[in-house]
Amino acid sequence: MNAPLATLNLLPVPDGASQPATHLVKNQASPLTGFNAFDQDAVLSAAVQREVPWAAGRCQALGRLVGDEDIQELARLANRHVPELKTHDRYGNRIDWVEFHPGWHQLMALAWKHEVHSLAWTAPEAQPHYARAALSYLWNQVEHGTACPTGMAYASYAGFQTEPCLKLWADKVRGTQYEFSRREVADKASVVVGYAMTEKQGGSDLRETQTTARFSHSADYHGAIAQWYELTGHKWFCSVPQSDGFFTLAKVDGGVTCFFLPRTLPDGSFNRFFIQRLKDKCGNKSNASSEIEYAGTLALRVGPEGGGLREILSHAHLTRLDFAVGSAGLMRQSLTLALNHAGTRRGFGRTLAEQPMMANVLADMAIEVEAATLLALRVARATDHIQSSPQEKAFARVATPMAKFFNCSRAPAIAYEALQCHGGNGFIEENPMARLYREAPLNSVWEGSANMMCMDVRRSLLKEPLTRDAFMAEVYSVKGMDRRFDGYLDALPALIQATMDDEFLARPACEAMARAVQGAELLRHASTEVVDAFMGTRLGAQAAGWGCTLGSMGAAVSRAQAGRIVDRARVAG
Repeated sequence: MNAPLATLNLLPVPDGASQPATHLVKNQASPLTGFNAFDQDAVLSAAVQREVPWAAGRCQALGRLVGDEDIQELARLANRHVPELKTHDRYGNRIDWVEFHPGWHQLMALAWKHEVHSLAWTAPEAQPHYARAALSYLWNQVEHGTACPTGMAYASYAGFQTEPCLKLWADKVRGTQYEFSRREVADKASVVVGYAMTEKQGGSDLRETQTTARFSHSADYHGAIAQWYELTGHKWFCSVPQSDGFFTLAKVDGGVTCFFLPRTLPDGSFNRFFIQRLKDKCGNKSNASSEIEYAGTLALRVGPEGGGLREILSHAHLTRLDFAVGSAGLMRQSLTLALNHAGTRRGFGRTLAEQPMMANVLADMAIEVEAATLLALRVARATDHIQSSPQEKAFARVATPMAKFFNCSRAPAIAYEALQCHGGNGFIEENPMARLYREAPLNSVWEGSANMMCMDVRRSLLKEPLTRDAFMAEVYSVKGMDRRFDGYLDALPALIQATMDDEFLARPACEAMARAVQGAELLRHASTEVVDAFMGTRLGAQAAGWGCTLGSMGAAVSRAQAGRIVDRARVAG
């Protein structure tokens, strides 16, 4: 039965014959290309015009990339052809480098050119963090792996401010000409910056850091004296290990201390930075994440010995904000894909979007995405006023981990329902929906899991009473605009007090607080249909029927109302 087939006895196919036409390809969804994710997004474009109209042109240019077919192909290729670790060169020299598909570098160059990483630190206009958040929201609809280095570069600028010897890095991290090389910082137009914090035994508990540091010497470093230490130890998660430099933690005489580690030293030699392996991740495939070891690795001390946790947490506000924004962007992309598929594919005599249950699902998703978007942007606005307003500073202190927790936790639910809208077509790797589905949980575990964020909210409420006052002032500012929301607010103080008394209640309290901020923002800025549906389905005991899955809105929302909500959410078609 395994004998070779006698091909000489087969008749040749006659000239001009074609493959039999077994079927016609029809009733497939239209390609989602040629649209502008900023101009055609009613929520985002209105928010930018309201708060940072000077940034509209930048957002428009970036929004065009989201719908560009060639850019979408770069994203696919960068995730299809994953990074490859090169520990040695062909001569046997240790190099510890990572190779990427050219699509990754093209995407990085575009992100840097459009200032996704740096606008908050370069724009002279008002509310640059808000404008930068809008760019990050859009970039997270372009490609998610590259959103990791843009977010880390954004946060790192704050860390460079405390040490005069790092001023050059502060200048270069704002550069807009991406360069993938190992040249020394002084020779580069811009730099990429990473973070290497967590270790095998500690995870999010950075107090358990085992890596040690021993003072080496003091020396001039780009115009200022730097305190150099030798590091010995490991890091369990280090993303973007090909970066030009890293913030990291090590213990000095038992005290956790912050350091900055350049990959290339001032004399042009390579630092002793050893990449052990690249992580085989569930998603975020285009981006390299690694395990690394330090052995006599040179790093500059940042801040005082023993002050590492306080120092690194000064960056955390910005990374957490970026994750809240990024997850909202991922939800927006999921919704856009679902709307396009359901709106251009037919079944049972009409488009999928016209089917009653699908109309419920799409409208429910649209409400959730709009609420998530406004929540993230509200935290970005607070960030812009941290230095000038005690009220905004206190609000940001509690709202940032709250928004990171809630938006990142909701993203997988939206991605799941968007995939449901596609059916089997959404589970195929050629469809970007599959990539979003695998990506969706990631932001919730980077830079602190959901529990860590809720613990931080509770800690702020306990240690900084002004945070509670600032939060309540924020949501009470719209009291009287909707009786359902007023009833929700009346019950909120007791729940907040309960979680202050008992950590067991931290998650429901944080969710309730997030819903309160979302409700307040929707009352200020959303359409009547969206506000009414949100109040009728999201506010706990006040809700008139909402199940645990999207698409289970009850009698509180009419079919016609759902249709208007979906129309508001469309960006294409």
